[in-house]
Amino acid sequence: MAPFFKNLKEDIENIVAKDPAARGPWEVLFCYPGLHAVMIHHLTHWLWSHRMPFLARFLSNLGKMLTGIEIHPGATLGRRFFIDHGTGVVIGETAEIGDDVTLYHGVTLGGTSLDVGKRHPTLEHGVVVGSGAQVLGPLLIGAGARIGANAVVLQDVPAGATMVGIPAKMARRERPETCEEQFRAYGVIGSDPDPVGQDLKGVHRQIEALCRRVRELEGRQDEAETPGPAAAAKTPTGKGKKVAKGTAGPATAKPKAE
Repeated sequence: MAPFFKNLKEDIENIVAKDPAARGPWEVLFCYPGLHAVMIHHLTHWLWSHRMPFLARFLSNLGKMLTGIEIHPGATLGRRFFIDHGTGVVIGETAEIGDDVTLYHGVTLGGTSLDVGKRHPTLEHGVVVGSGAQVLGPLLIGAGARIGANAVVLQDVPAGATMVGIPAKMARRERPETCEEQFRAYGVIGSDPDPVGQDLKGVHRQIEALCRRVRELEGRQDEAETPGPAAAAKTPTGKGKKVAKGTAGPATAKPKAE
């Protein structure tokens, strides 16, 4: 029991440090469903590991009804794991979560395969996943990575990267140590660049360059088709033209008889 209470103390201190709404350890202990879900998971994971899967799943289901958070008993959770708000969080059977990881409400660590083996994500230490984000498949989310709210991650994420969008694209990348020093709620801040917006700006610049090139080519074509002053001076006047055989020349007016 000593490790349980030691981990519980660490979890409470971690929540107080990361959540400005927490007013003290007693409030966290009795009023935070994310902490309750982790406490229940410690029990269900022990039962699962000792070949009592039915009882583990039964207690896990009770925990889901009480907290609104579904954590499969087979999932592996690290130390100081914080689920903020928590409603709608789903963590699959083969998910592996490192130390100091933070999830917000609506997050899914799901699987996309029907295979029995590894099919859920692995989150290394210090990862932050914003609300509504979906991390799907046996992916590796590197240490210190941040997943923005409502992002859909379908490929591995390098350490220290910030991912946003659907599908998720990298907005920036920092050293994992820097990410741990500067905790960001919900994974991103307002100053983070939008990768989709950056792509659209690049397309806009290319369109402007193409428009300038088209105008330049049109100007050259107009100059080539318009005769200059020298060409206008050489316009033929009809002198020296040959008259076709059998045709009359130009008619001349005859004077009227008086």
